[in-house]
Amino acid sequence: MPNPKRQHSKARSRRRRTHQKLTIVSATTKGEGSKAGISHRICPITGCYKGKQVVTPKVKKTA
Repeated sequence: MPNPKRQHSKARSRRRRTHQKLTIVSATTKGEGSKAGISHRICPITGCYKGKQVVTPKVKKTA
């Protein structure tokens, strides 16, 4: 396997790494009056997706 003849500079390595970053997940408001959430996901509070009831929501037990 070929090896580099000279060492890469710090700036060259850092320029390459500038594009390796995490993207921020955008939150949108839903029409059901619930909190802002991730788009294209079932709402965990109401259990609705696109205005239709898909699953029954889980109810938290209070102690």
